[in-house]
Amino acid sequence: MRDIKIIHKYIFKELLSPFAISLFFLTFVFLMTRIPEITNMVVNFNADLFSIIMMMVYTLPRFLEFTIPMSVMISILLTFMRMSQENEIVALKGSGASLYTLLPPVFIFCLCGVVLTMWVTVFGVSWGRLSMKMKTVELARSSIDAALQERQFNSDLDDIMIYVSAVDMKTKELKDVFIEDRRTKGLVSISIAPEGRLIRFDDNQIYTIKLNNGVINQVDIEDNSVTHIRFGEYDINIDLGQMNQKNDSPVAKELKERNLTDLVRFIRSGHGNALELSAALMQLHEKFAVPFACITLGILAFSLGVQAASIRRASGFSLGIFFFLLYYFLLAVGWSFGETGDYPPAVGMWMPNVIMGSIAVFFLIRNAKEKPVVLPDFFQMAIDLVKRQQRKKA
Repeated sequence: MRDIKIIHKYIFKELLSPFAISLFFLTFVFLMTRIPEITNMVVNFNADLFSIIMMMVYTLPRFLEFTIPMSVMISILLTFMRMSQENEIVALKGSGASLYTLLPPVFIFCLCGVVLTMWVTVFGVSWGRLSMKMKTVELARSSIDAALQERQFNSDLDDIMIYVSAVDMKTKELKDVFIEDRRTKGLVSISIAPEGRLIRFDDNQIYTIKLNNGVINQVDIEDNSVTHIRFGEYDINIDLGQMNQKNDSPVAKELKERNLTDLVRFIRSGHGNALELSAALMQLHEKFAVPFACITLGILAFSLGVQAASIRRASGFSLGIFFFLLYYFLLAVGWSFGETGDYPPAVGMWMPNVIMGSIAVFFLIRNAKEKPVVLPDFFQMAIDLVKRQQRKKA
């Protein structure tokens, strides 16, 4: 009993280093995908360094939701592949230890991943999304440049929605401008112009959008009347300072920005149509289904790592990546079918765990019986095809 505890501690410690390295590397790679957007904020919208750092912090939970289960699987896979190649698994089997006796540290490690990921999904993701939205709104209210995103309907400014197909941030020239103005009570003004220009006065926070050769459709809600006006030049003034003084209302939350309590309250209230309730249920189940992927993917990685000598490092790692991508493909399919209401949201979110868990148990039993884990035929054919192409190039 003392010896097996020493082995368990040894395995658990061996898992920590590759997990930390994988988590740092994968999260860094995901963060690099935000570099173009961050660069755009710095160059064009004059965002300060603190705002940029906070936006990166707000983005982290969305990445950690997936990089933690991924790192759990990679660390277990690499650790046991190393132990298998260095004959440590053979030595343990020779001393009378079965594969099942090596599972406790792996299972505890996976449970730690579940707790960490669940904390991120339940608290971190919704907080990060909402904080990111509030920061974007804050930037838009401090500088209208941040509201001029190309090919996006931006409604961060109170009672004003702006759409432009192209923006030259150096000359402030705008192309294909659409502005919906609701600042006048009972009146909606929709201004459309093929071109325009943004003008800022240095002494205050008043901006002017000068439109050329466009039309204005004014809708009087009380009289149910529409006025159509053509113009050569038309100025729309936006006072950000006045907007900030008037604005005391909180930012509206979308489903992805709601925490666990808000989601449960929304589902129990029964408000919204069937598709909105289905989407809310999927968000709720996702907060728990994704963390438990640490267990299913972790046991699967353990089964692949201690496999027979017929599959070596390259093939074993490729097989692990294949099943990892398969899990998230099934998760995406579950989202697609769940949103359309083809089957219950719980099925869409938990079915990938059931499928991958079944495969993991199957592989574990085969390894325990000293039977080789073989690659799927189509996957083996793809590997052979890549190898033949590489030989031809060589």
